[in-house]
Amino acid sequence: MSDKNRMARVDEELRETISKIIDQELYDPNLTGMISVSSVKTTPDLRYSRVFVTMIGCKSQKENLAILKKSSGYIRSLVAKRVNLRITPELVFEFDDSIEYGAKIDKILKDMKLSD
Repeated sequence: MSDKNRMARVDEELRETISKIIDQELYDPNLTGMISVSSVKTTPDLRYSRVFVTMIGCKSQKENLAILKKSSGYIRSLVAKRVNLRITPELVFEFDDSIEYGAKIDKILKDMKLSD
């Protein structure tokens, strides 16, 4: 089995686990809206995982991201108990703007179609 396939499986397992933790176990009254983990990219040495999140209906994306970053140690400790890895990667949360970017492109295309 190739390293590429293994990393893809690790990334997907981490994505599912972190999603569940954020959705069901992260209790912070300042965390607003729906937060979804869109993807996870882990370094080959398993030291770091970049966790890309999208947010819908939140008051402040910056505030939500700050809360996730502050909670990364807690989330990592829960991940360590559930995912069988030698090393549990340090979680680095980043905002994924690909959905917003796609919606923006979609709007531009619709506007162009209407102007024809």
